[in-house]
Amino acid sequence: MRKNLLKLLALLSIGVVTIAAMDYPLTKKKAKSPNLIVIMVDDMGWEDVGFNGCKDIPTPNIDRIAKEGVQFEQGYVSFPVCGPSRAGFLTGRYQDRFGFTTNPSINPEDERCGLPVEEETMAEVLKKGDYNSAIIGKWHMGTHSKFHPLKRGFDYFFGFLSGGHHYLPELLTLKDLSEVTKKWDWYSTKIRENYDAVEVDDYLTDELTDATIRYINKQAENDQQFMVYLAYNAPHAPLEATEKYLSRFDHIENKRRKTYAAMVSAVDDGVGRVLKALEDKGIDENTLVVFLSDNGGSKKNASNNGPLRGFKTDMFEGGVRVPFAMRWKGELPEGMKYEHPISSLDIMATIVAQANIKINKERPLDGVDLVPYLKGEVDGIPHNYLFWRKWEQNCMAVRHGNYKLLANKNMESNPTELFDIENDPYETTNIKGQNKKLSKELMSEWMKWNDQLKDRVFPRLNGDNWWTKQ
Repeated sequence: MRKNLLKLLALLSIGVVTIAAMDYPLTKKKAKSPNLIVIMVDDMGWEDVGFNGCKDIPTPNIDRIAKEGVQFEQGYVSFPVCGPSRAGFLTGRYQDRFGFTTNPSINPEDERCGLPVEEETMAEVLKKGDYNSAIIGKWHMGTHSKFHPLKRGFDYFFGFLSGGHHYLPELLTLKDLSEVTKKWDWYSTKIRENYDAVEVDDYLTDELTDATIRYINKQAENDQQFMVYLAYNAPHAPLEATEKYLSRFDHIENKRRKTYAAMVSAVDDGVGRVLKALEDKGIDENTLVVFLSDNGGSKKNASNNGPLRGFKTDMFEGGVRVPFAMRWKGELPEGMKYEHPISSLDIMATIVAQANIKINKERPLDGVDLVPYLKGEVDGIPHNYLFWRKWEQNCMAVRHGNYKLLANKNMESNPTELFDIENDPYETTNIKGQNKKLSKELMSEWMKWNDQLKDRVFPRLNGDNWWTKQ
């Protein structure tokens, strides 16, 4: 009797353990905040992607981000030139708040020339949420050792420190910036992995894609949350491409446009490979993917801004409105065209909100979390005002509702113009004359914002000849 009772108790014990074991996997684990991949291209024209109507350059993989997510019809950056635009994106703050008003000098000995260390980068902020972060490609946030990506919160760097670069490996002949003897020589410096110069033997765009996939695979295998800032320098000048990509565009007679198309196609292939890596590792549904250009298309690289007025450096739409799409499978709507103005500054605010990370109250973000707006959880528009300033040239712009007031040339000697972007998105008709009160109100708001900003805090790229001192 006692023996049978012991058997019964043993069986019951096993049953309890079995039930507990069966129940455990059903317990819902705390959901992780998403990984983040920001794919930023350089000087791409607004109409050089399929989702904005491009006809001569197929971009199926870039278009897939918009098709499976959200296409921003009025996606803006915070400056019409790459350095300040990227500084704004990386901090989620208007870059003029900390004096990053133009492209800084490439002088590696000048401790002023870079993103001020008092400002927190996206990588530094996400580290508080246990993210591992990588910058792959173009840095442009300072070449002095104190500005190195690994000292600004990033855990991995593969790319170059300056603002532009050659694409063909045989042209990368200088070990580092210490060998630069004339302007633009830095385009020939070797690629760096973390702190070391490394040899590459493939087209640079492909090398950057390869490095990104290696990084993604490593983080996925370690079950590590991550952020990748994939900063392609394509299709920024110089126009250089390999036959692999050039052969796709024999139908384009203009040689410059043909090479530009080849460079964009290489990026599109890379985007496709990155998306496939996410699928292969089973993390595509927990990864927020953003695609954008750092500014509008340039006159120097055969890009096409379509019907938008102006180019890179302009305050017109062609300078600050860029191809912009965001995908987060299972969370954001698919195939959505979002029509309200948004900003590259919103990327930081969006990922910080998902990770529930607190921001330093002394340096509040200027961007907003886009997710509630895209999911229809919040009414209204993300931004009441968007501002721009070119301190060097004394130019300005402000967007409020349908209206945009701007001075594309020095506003002390040139009158501002007012456009109704809703009805005149191509800025053809200045309506300031019949809207003087509105123009004054917009200028007043811009002046209030301008009062919060700093003048340039470092020597600028084109006003400096440090390389002659070698």
